[in-house]
Amino acid sequence: MNVEVRHLRALAAIGDEGTITDAAIALHVSQPALSRTLDQLERRLGTRLVERTTRSLALTAAGKRLWEHAHRILNQLDDALAEASADAAPRPLRAAFAWAMLGKHTVPLLRAWRARRPDVPIEVRRVDDPEASLRRGEADVAFLRTEPSGEFARLALMREERMVALPEHHPLAAKDSVRLVDLVDESVVLCSTAATSGAELWPETARPHVFQVPGVYEWLTTVATGEAVGVTTEGTSHSHPHPGVQYLALADADPVTVHLAWPGTSVHPATAEFRELVRRQLTPSTPRSRPGGSGPDPRPAATPNRPKRTLSARGRASDGDIGRRP
Repeated sequence: MNVEVRHLRALAAIGDEGTITDAAIALHVSQPALSRTLDQLERRLGTRLVERTTRSLALTAAGKRLWEHAHRILNQLDDALAEASADAAPRPLRAAFAWAMLGKHTVPLLRAWRARRPDVPIEVRRVDDPEASLRRGEADVAFLRTEPSGEFARLALMREERMVALPEHHPLAAKDSVRLVDLVDESVVLCSTAATSGAELWPETARPHVFQVPGVYEWLTTVATGEAVGVTTEGTSHSHPHPGVQYLALADADPVTVHLAWPGTSVHPATAEFRELVRRQLTPSTPRSRPGGSGPDPRPAATPNRPKRTLSARGRASDGDIGRRP
């Protein structure tokens, strides 16, 4: 089986762009040439990778799997070629996150890394799907507020309380905290690319109207204009203050665990050192080993109780520091 780099680049571009036309433009080749490359790859593999009609194009299940592998292989190849250059600077350590990274802990962590390893820059990337970025080799580590896939090693860093985002003149904004029952008659907006909360927070017999928007800016605008209230996590109140939006603790909702995840076989040589720095800064003690020695125990350590607290876009805080719950 003779599969070349050009075949992988072709499939990667087709999957990314969604059409042969756009993929050909991205690769600076003609459409017929790209179609021939794809046909050749499918013949050599003996399987269909792309379903094509006159109006649409979609990767098959096999095509999606190879598309992710192709991205990882191509990224690793590009990294290796860059490192082979005699005058090459160290490749940045790439950290992916979907929305708030680590909230108020983000800047102190990045400053600590830059003080410790000024020779290895760190590049933070907001992406819709951090796990996919890890899988495709586009990120070296990812900060997640959902349980990582079993294919990745992970470290549980801290637990964030859930919060409600309210228009600043909303009747509930005068409260110290909000309970789930207070939101039953509201419309609740979630972000489709980084949702850590959903209708399942409420009992089936008493759920609010829930809908989604595609991104954080749409989410903030929807809340600020009074169309809906939002449910999010603690980090959002630090990373995304917005005029007219006030964040309050959602007192009776379970907290969300923030994980650091990385591929089982790390590619970047500084991954382990970065992981250790994150652990020291954000976990109260060294995590226990998971059974079988497959990495850190994903269960977060117990966290102390913390006082109720509110935060508006103007930075007004009351009754304690949000950082007390790790």
